[in-house]
Amino acid sequence: MDIDRFWQLIESARSSATAVGKPLDEVLVGLLAERSPQEILEYAERFDEVHDGLYRWDVWAAAYLIGGGCSDDSFIDFRAGVITLGREWYERVAAEPDSLAGHPAVVEAIQDHRDEALFYEEMNYVAGGAFELLTGDSDAFYEAWAEYKPADEHVGTEADMGEDFDFDAAEEMHRRLPHLARLSLGPNEAPHPQP
Repeated sequence: MDIDRFWQLIESARSSATAVGKPLDEVLVGLLAERSPQEILEYAERFDEVHDGLYRWDVWAAAYLIGGGCSDDSFIDFRAGVITLGREWYERVAAEPDSLAGHPAVVEAIQDHRDEALFYEEMNYVAGGAFELLTGDSDAFYEAWAEYKPADEHVGTEADMGEDFDFDAAEEMHRRLPHLARLSLGPNEAPHPQP
C-alpha cells in the first residue's frame, strides 16, 4: 500500500464515519477487514511511518498546549488523532504544528476546556482490530507483524525530534507556537521593565 492509498483509506473512513454516525476507528477497522492480511500489514506500516513523522518536540508542544499537558502515552494518541484529520491537515501540522490553532475542533476544545481533542487512542489499534475481524484471532496481527517487520526496525531517537524546550515556559511557548499559545495560555504580555 503506497502513501496515497493509505490517505485514501483514511479519507474514505472519515467520510463514511460522518455519514453513518460511527467512530472513525470502527469504520476503518471494517474497511481494512475487507482487504487481505498483507494489505492490513502494509496499512500498519504506512500508519507507523506517518505517526513517526510527527515524533518531534514542536508537535509534542502543540499537544501539550491543546491537552493542558501531554504524557508520553498521550503523545502517541495525539499523533494518531492528527492522522485522523486527513492528509491536508497532517501535512500542515508536519510543516508547522502551530497551524492547529486554525482547526475548528482544536479551537472549540480549547475554548471549552476539553483536553481530549485530537487524542485518539483507538486509532493506534485499527490494524490489529481489522486482523482480528478478518481472522477471528486476537493474536494473529502481532504474529504476522513480527514476521512482516524485522525486530531491529528504526525507532525515533531524541536527535530526530529537533530542539527540546521547556513546555512550561509560557514565553518560550509563545515564541515557538504563538497561535496555539495565545489560544491556550492567553496573550503573551512582555514583562514591564523595572524603573
